[in-house]
Amino acid sequence: MKYQLAQVNIAKFRLPQHNPVNADFVNNLDRVNAIAEVQPGFVWRFKGSGNDSLDVQAFGDPNIAINMSVWSDIKSLVNFVYRNNDHKEIMRRRKEWFEKIDFYMVLWWIEEDRWPTIEEAKIRLELLRQNGPTYSAFTFKQPYSAPSGEVLNPFKDECA
Repeated sequence: MKYQLAQVNIAKFRLPQHNPVNADFVNNLDRVNAIAEVQPGFVWRFKGSGNDSLDVQAFGDPNIAINMSVWSDIKSLVNFVYRNNDHKEIMRRRKEWFEKIDFYMVLWWIEEDRWPTIEEAKIRLELLRQNGPTYSAFTFKQPYSAPSGEVLNPFKDECA
């Protein structure tokens, strides 16, 4: 069986989502999402009623935004999150828009061609909060190999 990497990250807006302070973030979502979708290894991303998920209140708090996606492997996600300049440019400004959350991101392996649910993502975040990184819920800092046994070293650059 083949596996893919699921990820979820959440962020809590400092001010209500539609406040003009958040305009740069909100106005760049479509652009950054489009960039993600053409990255090597991108498989799927969760959307609400529009092209993003800002309208989904997964946590009962209208100021908490959720982002969930699936990637072919951890290295592909690392390349987008940490090496894509457009994504990094927006994320460097996150303190302008979002409060600090201790457990805001979690990774886990899923079977190929299956999409994670919001409920599953919430469970994985809670597992990480309660137990720290484990095979069931981990982070970039402490990744776990897929059940297929591939060796992980997502931050190592390939030598030419």
